[in-house]
Amino acid sequence: MSHNGTPKAEPASNVYNESCGNEDMSVTSSVITMTVGILSNTLALFIVLKAYRRFRLKSKASFLFFASGLVLTDFLGHVINGTMALYVYASGKHWKNFDPKQVFCEFFGVCMAFFGLSPLLLGSVMAVERCFGVTRPLFHSMALTANRISKLLVLTWLLALLVALLPLLVQRPYQVQGSRSWCFFHMVGTRDWLDILLPMVFSLLGLLALLVSVVCNSVTGFTVLWSRLRREQNHHRHHRSSIHTEMVCQLLAIMIVSLMCWGPLLFKIIILTLQEQGKDEYRQLLLTVRLATWNQILDPWVYILLRKAVLKRLFLLTQGCRSPRPKHIFGWRCSALMSSMETSTSVNSRPEFIHLKDLSLAGTAMKPIGQIL
Repeated sequence: MSHNGTPKAEPASNVYNESCGNEDMSVTSSVITMTVGILSNTLALFIVLKAYRRFRLKSKASFLFFASGLVLTDFLGHVINGTMALYVYASGKHWKNFDPKQVFCEFFGVCMAFFGLSPLLLGSVMAVERCFGVTRPLFHSMALTANRISKLLVLTWLLALLVALLPLLVQRPYQVQGSRSWCFFHMVGTRDWLDILLPMVFSLLGLLALLVSVVCNSVTGFTVLWSRLRREQNHHRHHRSSIHTEMVCQLLAIMIVSLMCWGPLLFKIIILTLQEQGKDEYRQLLLTVRLATWNQILDPWVYILLRKAVLKRLFLLTQGCRSPRPKHIFGWRCSALMSSMETSTSVNSRPEFIHLKDLSLAGTAMKPIGQIL
């Protein structure tokens, strides 16, 4: 009898230890991503707001305003979603005990959908704004006033919130997913056409936002490159084009990060919605969700690293490492220092006042007034 019971007890113990190890790893990864995301977005928000207050150029100000909204959205997403995920782990994933009426699950699902879709929509709005700012600057300056920019940002948030609230409005509540650590659309079990439509709307709207970002950023990038090639001799134009280049580089980085982080999740949702999948597919869905959370971590580092001052320092550092004696980089500083020292020496060597008796100019001797008359 002990022989029959022993083989059954060992696999159960192994499964329990494996599940506990996976849960501890999930909690650790959630804490790390939440902490890194909050710190990164806080630093990026400080940098963007400081640049927004300092910069007076209107096109740059509108871009920084949208960037501030994007970083703020990522920050709140990490704080709210991360806190709820940690609460679920702390409660032992017993949803029936701490959420018998599924109110917490519905709020969790709304937050997951809202803070997931908002960065994609804001990225597309920023791409469209920059495209008009580069290709149609007159229309951009006349149409995008400060009041309209604020309304456009609020409308973008409202659109993402409407999509997130659709399951509740049509009485299709969010569902606890397979890992029992988060809530999302109803994609498991018996479904009707509304259960299929809701995640499809979420995914297709996110893919449309990514497509708009790709098209607008491509047009803006080619326009800025063509402008720099034609007007590289004009210093004023070169300054304006360098500003546009900095913003275009940031937009391209945001687009690449969004494609890499959100693309797999959006396509995975479409696949799971159209056809029933096994448990392995739903485990892959959790991996794609964790990959999508890195979008909110990498977005702020775009504004931290891809700035003109940082890029200049990196360029000088790489040039200095490549050349054994980087005289061509720091030579102008030395020459400027030597010339300033020579100038200061020549100025200090001059007397502060001149005695008239020391002047010996020919024909300028002082004579009495009588002799002159």
